[in-house]
Amino acid sequence: MLFEHLQYYGVSRKIIEAMNKVDRKLFVPSELQESAYLDIPLPIGYGQTISAPHMVGMMCEYLELKDGDRVLEIGTGSGYNAAVMSLLVGESGWIYTIERIPELVQEAQKRINLLGINNITIIVGDGKEGLEEYAPFDKITVTCYAKHIPKKLIEQLKDNGIMVIPVGNEYVQILKLIRKSGEKIIEEDLTHVRFVPMQ
Repeated sequence: MLFEHLQYYGVSRKIIEAMNKVDRKLFVPSELQESAYLDIPLPIGYGQTISAPHMVGMMCEYLELKDGDRVLEIGTGSGYNAAVMSLLVGESGWIYTIERIPELVQEAQKRINLLGINNITIIVGDGKEGLEEYAPFDKITVTCYAKHIPKKLIEQLKDNGIMVIPVGNEYVQILKLIRKSGEKIIEEDLTHVRFVPMQ
């Protein structure tokens, strides 16, 4: 299996199998396809990247994705992460993903259509605002760093929901796990990361 080594990052068999079902090669530029299966981030144009496979796996693990989950993703990018998550939430689940760059949305939509995935909605928009019309969400994942946790994202998270978000600046970013319990917000620092900024 291509991503067998991800078990050393604590990624479960279920997530590794989902990642192996979604060919990463389809989500990277043609000139970088020989690097598609390396465990590194790759540029996808417009100043954006596709995350390293270990980071995709770890973030899916932290989200505790299960059948039927309604997930909001901030930062569609290539669409790879959404495609993997779509398998993990099953036919009864749904992925809503926001991207601010229209060209990336068009490219991601083509890939999702090509793969025949029908439980993903891709929207051009401002990630900081979330998607109020589809809220609340069981899980929220953010694939770009924020200087602080956007209030609207917390508001759109279901009670007992989970959000994974990189927080920091250009030099230092911490991946945080947020759990919402009634009026209480519980934050946990997970690991140092490196993401592109939320715009």
